[in-house]
Amino acid sequence: MGASIKSGLAMVSVLESWGVDHIYGLPGGSINSFVAALYERRNHIRFIQVRHEETGALAASADAKLTGKIGVCFGSAGPGATHLFNGLYDASMDHVPVLAIIGQVASSAMNYDSFQELNENPMFADVSVYNRTVMTPESLPHVVDEAIRRAYEYKGVAVVTVPVDFALVDIPDVPVSTAANHRSGVLMPDAADVDAAILLMAQAQRPVLYVGQGARGGAEEIMALSEYYAMPVVLSVLAKGIVPDDYKNFLGMAARVATKPANEALAMADLIVFIGSDFPFARAFFSPAARFIQVDIDSSKLGRRHHADVAILGDARETMRQMVAKGKRKEAGKWLEANRLNREGWDVWLKGFKDSDAVPMRVEPVFHEINRIAEPDAVFVTDVGNSTIHAVRLLEMNAAGQQFTTSGWFATMGYGIPGGIAARLSYPHRQVFTLNGDGAFAMSMQDIITQVRYNLPVINIVFSNDSLGFIEAEQEDSRQEYYGVDLTPVDFAKAAEAMGAVGFTVTKPEQLEKVFTEASRSEKPVVIDVKVDNKRPFPAESFVLDGEKYSKAEIDAFKKRYEVRNMPVLRELLG
Repeated sequence: MGASIKSGLAMVSVLESWGVDHIYGLPGGSINSFVAALYERRNHIRFIQVRHEETGALAASADAKLTGKIGVCFGSAGPGATHLFNGLYDASMDHVPVLAIIGQVASSAMNYDSFQELNENPMFADVSVYNRTVMTPESLPHVVDEAIRRAYEYKGVAVVTVPVDFALVDIPDVPVSTAANHRSGVLMPDAADVDAAILLMAQAQRPVLYVGQGARGGAEEIMALSEYYAMPVVLSVLAKGIVPDDYKNFLGMAARVATKPANEALAMADLIVFIGSDFPFARAFFSPAARFIQVDIDSSKLGRRHHADVAILGDARETMRQMVAKGKRKEAGKWLEANRLNREGWDVWLKGFKDSDAVPMRVEPVFHEINRIAEPDAVFVTDVGNSTIHAVRLLEMNAAGQQFTTSGWFATMGYGIPGGIAARLSYPHRQVFTLNGDGAFAMSMQDIITQVRYNLPVINIVFSNDSLGFIEAEQEDSRQEYYGVDLTPVDFAKAAEAMGAVGFTVTKPEQLEKVFTEASRSEKPVVIDVKVDNKRPFPAESFVLDGEKYSKAEIDAFKKRYEVRNMPVLRELLG
């Protein structure tokens, strides 16, 4: 007879062959046979014990976003499985590959209404691109291999449910993995489509280049296209850092997690060149009259957000190269110059608060310190809420080695701490920050313990304003009473110390420099609890500054509330 191997070990061997070096989860009765296999291979795949399965799934999603490699998590039958959903939906909606291994009761106990038994396959149907329950021990390594293939191919979540008894069964030890055969390629655009796009760009008087994470790694191509056709650049939130924040033609982000210059340019554009994005708010913030060129590698997205005059199925970077190579350079004119001035004025206003000595504190002095200590290859993990707005505006990501991640489409609170764990595990020698509101931080703060357990010196910053500020603004805009948005104050620094981390509480601007310097030198996880004023961020989606739309009294009231100075609207800059 040939050699045999435990089915669970064969499955772990498949994970290793695909380059998986760590995996998140919690042991449980219906997953312990897999945990036993991880123990046998503990020198090859690192098991990261999280304190909540949701943390593991979110960390796996963040792994995939930051590295492009598949993230892996697991949960036991019943509650362990259901706890994974938040992280799996985050991966699904931001289109990154994640494998979830789900425990199940023994095959002999299935369909007997056993303890913690759920019909798990239909539960995961919506979130997954591949979803199978393993039917025999012999098929287990094959199903896991196929799941990883599908997750990479379709950029989504693959789910494999495994009855607990299967992993302990001896099966023939034969090669199963197809990792060595995995390939990815560049989808070349159709030449006629590129020519049609070039014609529209040549004709446009007010073009804007909007770029999403599909153009990641394409900074040179983006800037070349922008300058060749005299187009200001707007990025999706998930694309922050693709081009330097100080690039002269860069205006910021659109919609609510946004900047004023970006929203104004998109509203006035006569052409939008939309590359590598599926921006869900296009109908609200893009000019409906604008001509539209869309470039994507997924044909199902073409024309979905705005009528596309030219739809190009092709790789973002290659398409941009061809647009430059085949077109004719346009001279920068009044449109580009006005947008540059708009961005410059916006920056002057933002930076005017960095030395504020106000108490309760503004957030700008905090970001000034983050930018001061940030290393050229730092990773920034931003949770969801007002912290996201502040991060896209105030983080100065000008070094090519820096990275940014957040929960984009799913926009789940509680992403920061898991993302910090993932970043430090994937890049153990890089500086990692997490930026969290107090509401979001409280959702996953128990996993500061995980950062401590695995000696992950993440700098976790909490902006404590005792409010769900982002939702409070939504309640204001819908003219309802504030309700359910106030938060009980918490001393997060003391809580961090109780979990084994270093904790700092900051209440005054003069404390910031010393605290952030110490944090940058710490060899342990740090939590900096900064007590900030509950000020609504400047509402870039609905600012009241245009004299053709609002009365002087309305504009004066807006300027007073948001401390606006010397901020003309784009229409005025165009003359």
